Parts: sequence; C-alpha cells; structure tokens
Amino acid sequence: MCGIAGLINKHHDAEANERLVQKMCAVIQHRGPDHTGTWSEGRVGLGMTRLSIIDRAGGFQPIYNEDKTVWIVFNGEIYNFKELRRELQTKGHSFYTHSDTEAILHLYEEYGEECVNHLRGMFAFAIWDKKQQKLFIARDRLGIKPLHYYFDGSCLLFGSEIKSLLQVETLTPQVDYQSLVYYFFYGYTPDPGCMFKDVKKLPPGHTLVWKNDTITVNQYWDVEYRVGQIQPEEYYIERSLEIMREAVRIRLVSEVPLGAFLSGGVDSSLVVALMAQEMSEPVKTFSIGFEDQSYDELRYARMVADKYETDHHEEIVRPDAEEVILDLVKQFDEPFADSSAIPTYYVSKMTKKWVTVSLSGDGGDELFGGYTRYRESNVSRYSQYVPDLLKTMFRKTVVENLPFSCPGINTLRYLSLPVDEQIVWQYTKMLSPVHNYIFSREMQERVATNPGPPFAEYLAKVANMDRVSRMQYLDTKTYLPGDILTKVDRMSMLVALEARVPLLDHHLVDFAATIPPQYKIKNGETKYLLKKIAERFLPLEVLYRPKQGFAVPVSEWINKEWRDMARELLVGERARGRNIFNPIFLQNILNEHETGREDRGHIIWTLMVLEMWFREYID
Repeated sequence: MCGIAGLINKHHDAEANERLVQKMCAVIQHRGPDHTGTWSEGRVGLGMTRLSIIDRAGGFQPIYNEDKTVWIVFNGEIYNFKELRRELQTKGHSFYTHSDTEAILHLYEEYGEECVNHLRGMFAFAIWDKKQQKLFIARDRLGIKPLHYYFDGSCLLFGSEIKSLLQVETLTPQVDYQSLVYYFFYGYTPDPGCMFKDVKKLPPGHTLVWKNDTITVNQYWDVEYRVGQIQPEEYYIERSLEIMREAVRIRLVSEVPLGAFLSGGVDSSLVVALMAQEMSEPVKTFSIGFEDQSYDELRYARMVADKYETDHHEEIVRPDAEEVILDLVKQFDEPFADSSAIPTYYVSKMTKKWVTVSLSGDGGDELFGGYTRYRESNVSRYSQYVPDLLKTMFRKTVVENLPFSCPGINTLRYLSLPVDEQIVWQYTKMLSPVHNYIFSREMQERVATNPGPPFAEYLAKVANMDRVSRMQYLDTKTYLPGDILTKVDRMSMLVALEARVPLLDHHLVDFAATIPPQYKIKNGETKYLLKKIAERFLPLEVLYRPKQGFAVPVSEWINKEWRDMARELLVGERARGRNIFNPIFLQNILNEHETGREDRGHIIWTLMVLEMWFREYID
C-alpha cells in the first residue's frame, strides 16, 4: 500500500524530471511514510511512497525486470500474487523480491496489457516499457485505489492524489464548472470528471496507454447483471458465503498487525465473524461512538465483539469539527460533501494506534441491495405509466414555476420526470436537477445545470434489466468509487492505514450480479439474502434494526457551533463574489435551517465544503 506519482515530460532532462517526481511524492508522504523511491530516464519519471505490508525487507519500488527495460510503481495489494509468481517462474521469469509488485511486472511481460485480467485485488499501477516506449497505467475493477491524470498533448502527469499533479507548473489550478454542478447535486464529482479543469480520474476497470504523445483509455472489466434460471434461495446463500469466506481469508495475509473496523452494522459485523473463524488469535476490532446516542451504534458493535471475543477497542468522539474540516478539504483535494468522512477519519486514526491493516465491510449495500432507494414506492410504480410528454408539460408549466420551498415540491418534481431521471433524482439529496432557482444566471449561462447525462449513459447500458439491478449498477459505477471508496482511501491513507474490502472481491461482485432481485429485497426488507447469511453468525438484534449509516450530527452543529462560520462561508463577501449561486436561494436555506422549518443541513454542509475548497485551492 502506498501512493504513486509520475510523468512523461516534453523535456528530455532526467535529473529535472526526477526532481519533479520527488516533489510529487513528497506531498503524498502520508500514504507511505516507510520509504520513497524514484526513477527517471529521458522524458519519463516514476515515483512511489511506500507503506510496507508485504516483503517489508525487500519490496522497495520502483521495481524492474531482469534487464531493466520494464519498470513499475504500484499502489494496492494483489491477493493471488503467490500463485501468479509460481506460474511465472515455470515460464522462466526470475524474481529478486518476494513482493506482489514484482508479480505484476512479470505478468505484464508475459501477457502485455491483458495482465490486468489475471489480478485479484485492489490496485493502481504504472509500467514503463522501454522497448516499446510505452507507459501502461491501470486501475482496479471497482475503483478501490485512486488514479488521477492530466494530459496536455505533450506532458502527462499521474498520481494517487491530485495534490501530486499540482506540484508541476504545467498544471494551473482552474475550476471545471460543469463538475461543480455535479458536485453540488451528488456531493462528489463522478468519474472520470474532476473539479480541476483538464484533470481526470481513470475510471474503475480501465487502463490508459501513452505512446507517441497520444493517450488511449480502454475498459477491461465491467460487472454484468444477468439472471439466468432462478435457483432456490439456499443456493445463493451457500455460494455467496463460500466466496465471502475465501475473500476474507486471502485478505488476512500481512507482515504487520491486522484488524477490522466494526461499526455494528451487518456488513462489518459479518466480516469480523468470518475473520474470527479464520484467525488463530482474537481479531482486533475498532469502533467509535458519539455523545449523541442517536448517532451511536457502539452497543451493537459490542454485541459482535463479545460474541467473537475480539480484542475490542472503542472511543467516544468529541470532534473539534472546525479544526478537522480544513484538514479534510486538503486531503480530498476536490470538494467532498459526505460528512461521514469525519467519523471515518477518527476511526482510522484510532485503528492506526494498534494495527497497520484493517478490513472493512464496504460494498455490502451495493452488492446485496442495502439502500432504501432500492425499494420502489407506489409513486414510482404508478408514475411509470404516465407518458413522458405529459410529464414534461407538467414540469414546464407547473413545477418549474413553483418556489424552492413550496410544500410537496419534491414529490411534484419527482412525478414530472421520466423513469430514468427519477432514478437519477434519488441521488441528488432531494434537489431537482432541473430547478434553475439554485444557480445564478451567470452560472446557468456558463454550464448546463441539468446533471443527468453521465448517469444516463450507465442506465442505458442496463436498460433491459429490473429496476433494482439498474440502480445497483449505477451505484457500482458512480456512488461506490466516487464517494464510498474515495472516503475510505483518503481517510485511512491520511494516517497510513491500509483498508481492505473483502466484500468487493470481484468474484463476489460478479456472482452477486446474478442473484435475482427478489432475493435482495423481499417483503420490503433490504439486503434480505445477506441478512439470511448473517443469521448464521450474528445476533438478530444486530441484523434487523433501522439502518443508521456512519453519520454525524452536521445539522445540529450548523445551528450551534458552526452557525457563524456557515453564514460567512455561504453568504459572506468572498462567497457572493463568485456569483455561482442565487443569493436568494442561499439566504432562504440558511433561514429555513436556523428556524427549524426545514433541515437543510446537507445542502449547507455541501456549500461550506465548496467555499473552503475555493479558498484553499483556487484563491
């Protein structure tokens, strides 16, 4: 686990390029404090900062092949590297380390760009092929590990975090205003977009090739939702559990102390239960709670810890929220409005005191249908029979002329949208993608304020699937890599902690896509099949209770400790001068929240983070 960075510069100055790569690595030292390695030749420079997990004594990067014509920097873990190593040795490849990194290198020599199809794990890596004068970059199937890049036709920059790219003068920080619109509605910028103009994210399951000052991006993997002949429920339970056990077992390989996040929810509790069955010593588990009991799941975590006699650690968090916000803005590089990043940071910080690797339960909701939005309401069911032409007429003549705070406005907006746009709307935090009241006239003229197109492309790919599968596919392509996995990567890496996600093993992802939707949501119960699996291991009280999520009391903080700060960040002179949002809209949401008329906490928090990002990166 580490951070990687590199470049192909227009200048053939190896020493200058290596100095640049060293700067790019220095700002991501938190990702890998154990060692920094760089290499350059001609126009090319590669670098990495290492958090030593596997082959701590010998796996220093960059790593090269037998004749030093192929070089690699790698971030992640490959769980099948020992099998790959044995196979490659029989084919004549010689190894000088015991690391998983070197297995990727020789795999590339053997299979070329197809090497990614042989890997099981989380990864982002870059390989320089001197003979072909080609740079090959790849990101894992689900987007567990990040990879950003910038290309201007002659210079290519890449890195685990955007802050590495910003160290090179070629890239001048500018705002991508279309991405700003997407951020406002979704709370993050969906791949491949970025809030910095001309910077992109390499999408999950994609590779990038640079050759002759041209780049090509290709997709090598996608989850395929398909339901063949429906099997009995027990078949899906047994097969899912079989893959889960293996996914957990192969993620227990480590030369450093290892443990698990334990939130008290179904997913992390099940991972801990499976770890306990595989490990000879007690699992080290870590939980945090809050003074506000409505946000506290500690008692459920303790039930699981007691049942499996784990070495349990917990803390009550009293966050100095004002102090931590700016740190989070800096760490994410882009605006990121998921406030659960705050507890994720605190649990990572606590966990790092005891271990260097921690397993988490992320991915269970996307694979097994855990979000409440997957439950189709009667409104959704019946509105699909209304012709889109009538909906459009109703939206144009009625809905768009109603004020933002009109009672029932969200239901009317929802009813007026075509089916695919109704699905997208559920991801926009109760904000209409067609309501022009939010943005200033200048902003409306600058960009298209309807943020549907990126998601429409994904929905079109699964147009013939059932509604639950379509939403799961959309989540897997957008919310999972853009929000959930980004949050876990940045917060764990901020404290040099490796987070592993067994439920996102691609074998399990592929199988879960074949489970019929009626086994995912049954009689209104979300994540039905996973809970049936978990019944074998966990107390029913842990499984069958309202879903809480990893939330913090942001709305209360805005009305108390953050009240003055929130007003200054939203309607202060600097914010107003940007002329992005309608000032009436901003004043109204502040007033509605302060008086208790409406809970506008999420919208205000989203805008607070955005303004702090502007001040940190653009001003």
